Amino acid sequence: MKLKPKKSLGQNFLVDDNVINIITNLGNINSNSTILEIGPGTGNLTEKLILKRPKKIILVEKDKNLSENLKRKFNGKVEVINNDFLDLSIVDIKYKNLSIFGNLPYNVASEILIKIIKSKENFYYEKMVFMFQKEVAERIIAKQNTKNYSRISIISQWKLNIRKIKDISPNCFYPKPKVQSSILEFFPKKNYTKFNEIENLEYISKIFFSFRRKMIKKPLNILFKDINRISEKFQINLNDRPQRLSPETYYKICSEYENQLNKMST
Repeated sequence: MKLKPKKSLGQNFLVDDNVINIITNLGNINSNSTILEIGPGTGNLTEKLILKRPKKIILVEKDKNLSENLKRKFNGKVEVINNDFLDLSIVDIKYKNLSIFGNLPYNVASEILIKIIKSKENFYYEKMVFMFQKEVAERIIAKQNTKNYSRISIISQWKLNIRKIKDISPNCFYPKPKVQSSILEFFPKKNYTKFNEIENLEYISKIFFSFRRKMIKKPLNILFKDINRISEKFQINLNDRPQRLSPETYYKICSEYENQLNKMST
């Protein structure tokens, strides 16, 4: 049975051996490694991961036909989970030396990344290597006061150190997407600001970037009663725009917002 990519699932299979080798070599995979691959498709990347002889490989594939094909193709060498990664309880995936790989479907790539970032601290992994649409990748790694700096920059850089590896041509995929892609490598930060609820950081970044072209005083007025105190405490110029604030400043604002919520509830 010939497996056709489904546009509805954002499937673009990675078929270039050179790119696949770049990805697998980033993993530092050894006999103690456990691999989680999200959206393996036809298993082209999986084949090369198997050659690295890890302890275990888990594949999460939403497409039922592709899942059945992967089971036949690898015949017990991998564990295949036929489910949408976004519906999985990933805290149940508890392995030492876990690395996560994925040529992520463009239509849900950001959601997958955010789901992992929002996971509780008992979900451990050593690194992630993901393929994104280049435009999304540029927003993930963007620095403050640049045109690509956005909510996903702030949220991604909260718990992750991120490195761009390479831009990838559409010719490396079947079918060819209309855009370029980028490989990003992620490492969990050992130290990061702890929040009561990550949703508060999502909310705050949404408020600020809903007024991207407005002065900072407008979103601050929505969040706080005394914005002059906040401005002085965090050395914020109220006439600046949201993109002028560093990720670290947003994390401080979020902590302050949570303190305010706690006071209101007592």
